[in-house]
Amino acid sequence: MKKVLVSIVAVAALSTAGFATVNNQTGCGLGSQIIKDDSSAVMLALQATTNGIFGNQTFGITSGTSGCKRAQLVLNERAAEFVAANMDQLSREIAIGQGESVETLAELMNIEDKATFATALQANYNAIYANEKADMATVLDNVATIAG
Repeated sequence: MKKVLVSIVAVAALSTAGFATVNNQTGCGLGSQIIKDDSSAVMLALQATTNGIFGNQTFGITSGTSGCKRAQLVLNERAAEFVAANMDQLSREIAIGQGESVETLAELMNIEDKATFATALQANYNAIYANEKADMATVLDNVATIAG
């Protein structure tokens, strides 16, 4: 029975991937694919919980499936996962030029001079977040370009 359920869920996720859009609050993954209503905190929590329970967001980010856009400059899987899970916090901290999320991202990207990295990100905030609908892959590509 478990195999049948998993197969049905996998088929449903793959069949919707072609016309899926990413929810900026909970990201991509199975939760965002099967729970389309993102109008309330409860529905967003269900999306995030489903993503967490099935653990498919990591695979989606790495492979570019499940409504996830794959970054052009994939630095490493952990950096991509971190950016996807911390989009809002990272945006706030890049805007102010410091914070735990910026330091963690620098660590994941093997940046030695974290202060210079944070300053460069802050100076290029508008390039990193070119619009309010910026997704994980775009943000990561832009950060990688700036970190050069």
